[in-house]
Amino acid sequence: MAAAGSGASLSPTLSSQSPTSGDLRLVNKALKRLEKLRELSTNPRLGLRNSPPYLPELVSETTTLLTQVWEPYRGSRAAGSQVARGDEAKYLRVHVRNLLDKADRALLLFKEGREKIFEETSSCRKNLTKLSLLFSHMLWELRAMFPGGSFQGDTYKLTKTEAKEFWMRSFGKKCIVRWKSFKEQLWSVHNFEEGMESMALKSTIDLTCNDHITVFEFDIFTRLFQPWRSLIRNWNQLAVTHPGYMAFLTYDQVIARLEHYLHRPGSYIFRLSCTRMGQWAIGHVTSQGGIIQTIPQNTPLYQALIQGFKECCYLYPDGRDVNPDLTSLYEPAQRGKVKVTEEQYELYCDIGSTFQLCKICAERDKDTRIQPCGHLLCQPCLTGWQQKSADHTCPYCRCDIRGTESILVEPYRSGSGKREEEGDENEEEDDHEDIELIVKEMAAMRKVPKFAVEISGAAGLGRSSQTDGDIKRRWSEEQGSEKTRVTRQT
Repeated sequence: MAAAGSGASLSPTLSSQSPTSGDLRLVNKALKRLEKLRELSTNPRLGLRNSPPYLPELVSETTTLLTQVWEPYRGSRAAGSQVARGDEAKYLRVHVRNLLDKADRALLLFKEGREKIFEETSSCRKNLTKLSLLFSHMLWELRAMFPGGSFQGDTYKLTKTEAKEFWMRSFGKKCIVRWKSFKEQLWSVHNFEEGMESMALKSTIDLTCNDHITVFEFDIFTRLFQPWRSLIRNWNQLAVTHPGYMAFLTYDQVIARLEHYLHRPGSYIFRLSCTRMGQWAIGHVTSQGGIIQTIPQNTPLYQALIQGFKECCYLYPDGRDVNPDLTSLYEPAQRGKVKVTEEQYELYCDIGSTFQLCKICAERDKDTRIQPCGHLLCQPCLTGWQQKSADHTCPYCRCDIRGTESILVEPYRSGSGKREEEGDENEEEDDHEDIELIVKEMAAMRKVPKFAVEISGAAGLGRSSQTDGDIKRRWSEEQGSEKTRVTRQT
């Protein structure tokens, strides 16, 4: 890779100092390349299908966000006058160099491919599709680092608790590190061999192919190959040796590949979803000879594949006879413990409830923690909510649900905090329940008559920091015809 190969000569400028006028010249150069690429990719003869990853759209959105991100370093203020936050400047330099490199590669395909670029089966056209996926990954990453155009890379929330602890322990608040540094730290907790295995691991984690690993890329990898305790083993069995794994494949390419196996129902392949980063997309041939692609929700891939095998959906990986046995990846279920503090116990007593009860249905104990926001509820309520909420967000804070964790709430007992069982010192004490919202609610309840909100269906919203009228109005807007009734407490 050109960007990676030039790393040695550019390393002095990859420091944490604020972007300079030289950096801005590179940004302007990248923007011109992107504009040229947009013109070429919209040529009717190219006939690109308007399905992800759609290159003209990716280039347009990248241009808009890139301009917004670099705006603080432009205009009346001299370049460098805006103080960069954390390792923001280093990330921006790495990103713009990588973006320029990929844009040049794409333009070169048009130049050298000539007429062959218009042939869907040509090698240069396939390379253009692969570059489109890289542009998609870079755009997703830039959005994650700069939500709304403002840098938040130093506060990015990793989905998995163990992954978050590893990153903080190894790199603190950095959002980007060189592959070599990352590899050394990862090897200290997950053993893997140097050489071919290390190179294969890099090709999986380094989604943007720039010889650096960002906290976003690490988050995606740990979500794809969860759970953490068997991360490398999962990766080996699901990506390295599994014949059904396809890297850098699009939705349309999956269909084209599976069309060769229409005579063999149960043939399947799986790939990284390019519309929902951090999730898998599995395509298979149905018994009726059709092709279906699905995204398993909040389920480790090996569980989805095992379940699909039992249902005769996933039998022949890439049409082959041998279907790997993934049952060895199963481990005894481990439920994280959530402890109730005395303060939380008293707060819930004041509102006539208990901490362990799900706030949505007020009937079942909380047994599920949403990741990454950490809100707690029971599994039936989460399932009901997801069936009615097309955007798959948390019912409390609307954070995107990246995964779930099975938990056990330990009720508060007087004096229990004085005697900790041996081995529990490192147990996570933060219950992730937003106590501040509860306190605000209680303050509001003391000023106005108390109301209880009852929602029809398992996915109804219970108490939150908002007033009952706010909840009723919000639920009505989202659920449309869903019935909501408010009853006065006695």
